Amino acid sequence: MSFLTTRHDRYRAGVLPSCLGGHCPTMGQHHIKDKVETMAVTQRPQDKLRTPKPLKKAARIILPWPLNLYQTAIGKKWVMGLTGLGLVGFVVAHMIGNLHLYEGQIAVAEYAHSLRTIADGLLPETAVLWVLRLGLISMFGLHIHSAVTLTRMNQVANSAYQAPRDYAKANFASRTTRITGLIIAVFVIWHLADLTWGFTDGFMGWQGDGFNHGDPLWNVDQSMSNIVIALWYMIATVAVAVHLFHGIGSAFTSIGINSPKITPLVKPLAAGIAGLILVGNLLFPIMVQAGVLEADTPADIHQLIEDGFPHGENE
Repeated sequence: MSFLTTRHDRYRAGVLPSCLGGHCPTMGQHHIKDKVETMAVTQRPQDKLRTPKPLKKAARIILPWPLNLYQTAIGKKWVMGLTGLGLVGFVVAHMIGNLHLYEGQIAVAEYAHSLRTIADGLLPETAVLWVLRLGLISMFGLHIHSAVTLTRMNQVANSAYQAPRDYAKANFASRTTRITGLIIAVFVIWHLADLTWGFTDGFMGWQGDGFNHGDPLWNVDQSMSNIVIALWYMIATVAVAVHLFHGIGSAFTSIGINSPKITPLVKPLAAGIAGLILVGNLLFPIMVQAGVLEADTPADIHQLIEDGFPHGENE
């Protein structure tokens, strides 16, 4: 950093002796200046009027419209809000679908099979399901990327302010959004490996009888019968509920739905959805531990498909 140093003369103001008696020759001679000393003055760069440097470097590649909107903070908040609402819809639908576990082993297996055979006869098996999965993966990826990049932009913008934070309106849910988001990301990977792919077969969460593809109740019982795994699902469920409570309200604000008529309704809506998800998903590991949700033997899924999933008293 360079500094400009200049020298300024200091003077002492006085009055001519003749002026004290009222005999000033001219008005210009009323005051005199006696040079006293020379003083050095250093001028810092920030003392000058100058254009501040941008906080964010310009993008190396400018995307075409409308993709270039995502390169702005507003565009990222729109994407995070819309994908967040989409993921909220999936979480609610997923929990409602899991309620088939209470109907018995055959009923929930039939429900799982119906998801794999959407548009059966028109498209190959699991084709529609994979389209939905790819859509979810895209929303999840965009939600994470927009959240991370917005956090980085916020950190750069606030780097000049070293004072400690003083939260005026932020609540516990908003202050822990990044933590709960990280927990959810780890949980999603575990959940897929545990109950969709069966990669955890033989791991600490399983009793040793193995993963049975297409048999949800058996797999849930085998996994959540372990108290450690059950507690992990409970912790993740609490993280999801806390994240949703803040995220739903923030999403409406991000996409501009914050009128005086709608805003007072958003918080109760967020609390209701978060509470529904909390209670509904917490009950699954609790009911497995209590013995309400259990499967004595793995179901023969191929035989059930051939027989058309016959329902009986021994479900």
